[in-house]
Amino acid sequence: MLAALTRRPFGFLGSAWPWRAAAYLLSGGVPGVAGGLAVAGIAASWERMGLFAAMVCVGLLLVVLAVVAGPLERRRLALVALDARPVRGSLRESAGWRGLGYGAVSVLTLGWVDLAVLFVSLGIPGVLLSAPWQPDATRWASVGGVLAGVVLLPVAAYPIAAWAGARAAMAVAVLGSRDAELGEVRRSRARLVDAFEAEQRRIERDLHDGAQQRLVALTMKLGLLQLDLAPESRAAREAADAHRMAKEALTELRELIRGVHPQVLTERGLPAAIRDVAGRSLVPVDSDVQVPRLASSVEVAAYFAVCEALANAARHSRAERCRVRGRVVHGVLVLEVSDDGRGGADPAAGSGLTGLADRVAAVDGRMLLSSPVGGPTLVRVEIPCGA
Repeated sequence: MLAALTRRPFGFLGSAWPWRAAAYLLSGGVPGVAGGLAVAGIAASWERMGLFAAMVCVGLLLVVLAVVAGPLERRRLALVALDARPVRGSLRESAGWRGLGYGAVSVLTLGWVDLAVLFVSLGIPGVLLSAPWQPDATRWASVGGVLAGVVLLPVAAYPIAAWAGARAAMAVAVLGSRDAELGEVRRSRARLVDAFEAEQRRIERDLHDGAQQRLVALTMKLGLLQLDLAPESRAAREAADAHRMAKEALTELRELIRGVHPQVLTERGLPAAIRDVAGRSLVPVDSDVQVPRLASSVEVAAYFAVCEALANAARHSRAERCRVRGRVVHGVLVLEVSDDGRGGADPAAGSGLTGLADRVAAVDGRMLLSSPVGGPTLVRVEIPCGA
């Protein structure tokens, strides 16, 4: 609604927005004023009803208004084309403290303001347009009043639409579901993670199909070149050095590709990928991961969580042995990485464990850490399989 006000005058006035804004204010003002009059009537008869009975009736009325405030606002928001999804939830949720306060304010203030804005904005041009029917109006006053009314009538659409937009934004802010907002944040974070993983896979494919293949071809060419050179010649020694450096570069590139996105994870799943990383770990690792194929985002998050936990153990724990265990329990992937090191791991001391926790949280999981001084250290990762 507020965005519609920025259109050109003829575009805004020729649309349905002014009519919808007026209907929005009318649908809020009439129930609000009716409720306010009911409260005023009960308060005025407190001597006949008794103070306690009057207070009880007023309280019950406010509770009823609070209960219907959320559903009513959700339906009214469709008139101003504002996204009504944040104002969702059960009637019980709408009757909370926020709903109770909003219902009371609507009855005591906002409903009256809705009608006041509507009647004042339309009343002034309406009075001017009715000048010819005034008892003592002269001919010139009648003509001038009609002309002024015709000019002011389109102008009246702007304060009506402005207040309707502000009123709708206020309703969303007060009655909006915090859980809905949090859910949208989680979905947005998951989309970012999916986009990041897709980019990682693209980089992995480019490296695997491009640079790695060229290095393999170069290594083979240098190997064949060595066969054509005299064994003790300077050229043979240079070719041997180049061959060795090419093989080292190929090994480093393969490690880089595996770090970006391991091919074994895509082809054979999480257990095989964890066995692969365990076999390359500097600390001996016992792998006991028995899980089926899971969603790609779950497998990627779990794989890199295990990689980070094993890397931390190798760098900081002085462990002699690590163990990785994985199972699916009641629809949740549970991975435990333990070591027999010195313990004392602190997420606040470095970015490794913090990054691990962030990666797991991105797929709606959680990380638990037990690392007393003296060891052992246990990192437990729990990820819903439907993430």
